[in-house]
Amino acid sequence: MAENLRYLEAIRDHVLVYDGAMGTNIQRYKLSAQDFGGEHLNGCNDYLVITRPDVIEEIHASFLAVGCEVIETNTFRSNRITLAEYGLQDRVLEINRAAAQLARQVADRFAAETGIPRYVAGSIGPSGKLPSSDDPDLSNIIFDELADVFAEQARGLVEGGVDVVLVETSQDILEVRAAVYGITRYFQESGNRVALQVQVTLDVSGKMLLGTDIAAVLAILEALPVDVIGLNCSTGPEHMREPIRYLVEHSTKPISVLPNAGLPLNVDGEVVYPMQPQPFAHILGDFVEWGVSCVGGCCGTTPEHIRAMRAALDAPGRTPRIVITSAEPNPLSAGDAQLAPTRLAQKLAAGKFFITVEMPPPRSFNAQKVLAAAQMLQEAGVDCIDVSDSPMARMRMSPWAICHLIQDRLGMETILHFPTRGRNILRVQGDLLAAHALNVRNILVVMGDPTAIGDYPDANDKCDILPSGLIRLIKHNLNGGRDQAGNSIGQPTAFTVGCALNLTPKDIDAEISSLRKKIEAGADFAMTQSVYEPRKVEQFLKRYEELYGPLTLPILVGILPLYGARHANFLNNEVPGISIPESIMARIAAAGDVAPAVGVQIAAEILRDLRGMVQGAYIIPPFGKYEMAAEIVEALAQPV
Repeated sequence: MAENLRYLEAIRDHVLVYDGAMGTNIQRYKLSAQDFGGEHLNGCNDYLVITRPDVIEEIHASFLAVGCEVIETNTFRSNRITLAEYGLQDRVLEINRAAAQLARQVADRFAAETGIPRYVAGSIGPSGKLPSSDDPDLSNIIFDELADVFAEQARGLVEGGVDVVLVETSQDILEVRAAVYGITRYFQESGNRVALQVQVTLDVSGKMLLGTDIAAVLAILEALPVDVIGLNCSTGPEHMREPIRYLVEHSTKPISVLPNAGLPLNVDGEVVYPMQPQPFAHILGDFVEWGVSCVGGCCGTTPEHIRAMRAALDAPGRTPRIVITSAEPNPLSAGDAQLAPTRLAQKLAAGKFFITVEMPPPRSFNAQKVLAAAQMLQEAGVDCIDVSDSPMARMRMSPWAICHLIQDRLGMETILHFPTRGRNILRVQGDLLAAHALNVRNILVVMGDPTAIGDYPDANDKCDILPSGLIRLIKHNLNGGRDQAGNSIGQPTAFTVGCALNLTPKDIDAEISSLRKKIEAGADFAMTQSVYEPRKVEQFLKRYEELYGPLTLPILVGILPLYGARHANFLNNEVPGISIPESIMARIAAAGDVAPAVGVQIAAEILRDLRGMVQGAYIIPPFGKYEMAAEIVEALAQPV
């Protein structure tokens, strides 16, 4: 038997870095139906190895250029069953051979130029059938027929020159067994043997599509002639922590992990994977520390993600917990000389509607509940988390830590509330530099709650600088590369700064005068007190326009959903600056036990009425009921 096991020799020697997402990077080319070979083949990415091999070659090369060692063939759906959707079922061998040969040529060229061996993995995705399913339309194929489907694809890949056959994104454990049976039978019958790697996909609950958990997966794969076991796709790396830990602790075989760049989001009708290269590489670095042998990326990952992983593995002592820079500046990286605007700044500049949700830090050092809530909100479509600082003057964890953890673990941007109260000018500037070092670059400057109302009424309540002065210090001094005294800070910061605003004040002109000072100081956006009367917002904006012309400062309007009649009465009667119309008070009072759901409806209605007047929502969930914020976001996404 002719054996090519150099891939297994390499994996025993060092951690192998795979490439990223083929499909994601094909989308960047904006190809037409003609590129695919005609309208009937439009969307058949795998056929591009025949019609546009130059595109696939460029993608392979882009990943090899940033340091990956293993590239996957563009054959994820190149089996007889899935190709039949395009009438290509009789060209399985041709397509798989061509894809493998193309990848082999690119890999060999880079190996010759750099002296570093490069490997080719033959990608085999699911057949589209679920033999374990009760659905006759999905399971109408017998085991041996399915094994033949995978054997045929493996033949084309091996004949084209792959180093490893990669069965990936598997959702049915019986289909996995059929794939392994068919591929190993081909190895035996042909006399051609390469490494065999199998990767299943788990949902956020840690199970395959039909309920198989990680313990069952491992028990089955350990008993099969599989060389490498792993996970890929479906979720981001954070959801893979426990399954990967289990595999590392219990498997006798090398482990691979190729996550998505976070859970997919729907942004303006497009699927977006939000996780930036730095947090992605950070978590993959954890996996390497545990003993994982292969790391790479699946959906949403780009050469920048792979560059970050390569940098982590090449760091002295192979310590992955480092600040990693990517090929292009990214909004969560603080080490570049010229940082890109934050995602908040970019979205506001593009005129897109932005949603942030306020979260207070915990009273202890345990942040798990906060992180879980933030992840739930991220999955619901929230753009950002804004973290308050000691609300109601109650002692809580520093908000910088929570902002950093959310950005680091979830790849989700944050806004740091930054009160001037209780800080002298030394602490103010030091705290801001610390926030920037933690990649927290969206700041909401506020006065802060007086200590007299909180846990420590005798604590220092003085401030050296007012909000408008602090905005000016940040925008004109720190963002200009110097401190308040004019001393250099090495390189400029790149903060995006927000200010507080009351859209329903008793004295509109006085509030507008205060807002003008903040705008002149350099404020980039405003976040407002809770609003219940869109008509008053319109009055405020109209008065501003009469005095100074149209207000161009982006406004994120405060939305505090009402939880019940008692909550509404408290806000209306005891919280300065909040006024709730009688019609809404009556509606909440009449709602009874379903008042929270009615509160969500009212909040969504207010936001719809404010569309065109504001550029985003600043949702403040009552009593930590973050599900209400998620429900508001979902309600906004529904057609009216």
